[in-house]
Amino acid sequence: MRIVIGEDSALVREGLARLLIDAGHDVVARVADAEAVVRAVEEHSPDLLIADIRMPPGMVDDGARAARELRRTRPELPIVLLSQHIETTHSLELVATGSFGYLLKDRVLDVDDFLAALERVRAGGSALDPTVVASLLAPTRSADPLAALTEREGEVLALLAEGRSNAAIARQLWTTDRTVETHVRHIFAKLGLVDSEGDNRRVLAVLTYLRLRGDR
Repeated sequence: MRIVIGEDSALVREGLARLLIDAGHDVVARVADAEAVVRAVEEHSPDLLIADIRMPPGMVDDGARAARELRRTRPELPIVLLSQHIETTHSLELVATGSFGYLLKDRVLDVDDFLAALERVRAGGSALDPTVVASLLAPTRSADPLAALTEREGEVLALLAEGRSNAAIARQLWTTDRTVETHVRHIFAKLGLVDSEGDNRRVLAVLTYLRLRGDR
């Protein structure tokens, strides 16, 4: 996989590059600011962009802004954002387009899980930290469709948004695959979502809901 890395910390940038190279990936560019991220993607057309959210020149949300700009011009570009903070202004729009990951640096505890998340995003899925999911799915008004979900259905929806399979959700919640399937059907029905075909239909349904909420 050909990857562009956008990270202003030299130690983090080079450490991440070495990790990816050792895993067999090709790091085609390593840049330190948001403007360079855009140029690198335009020049190299990578298979995946990994970018920090807070980057020069503004050190606020410049990485997320660059990712959103690139997603509009290159809708097929898989993107993984890394951060120590949660930013929802731009990430909600990115989540709704698919092939997107948002991981908190301090909560990436396993290298294999991290590499698997990158592969999942590259394949068109999602990889969202549970804390990020909770922020994105937080009700913003009393009439929010999430109010119709039971507590357990809300837990299942959050895990779906992370890109987990029914089996993985069942293990996480200490229940059976069949029970999870029932919860998923109820979630789709209550949110008025159309179940798409394909391996990523559960993730696509969650993303559809997020897109609808973001359009309000």
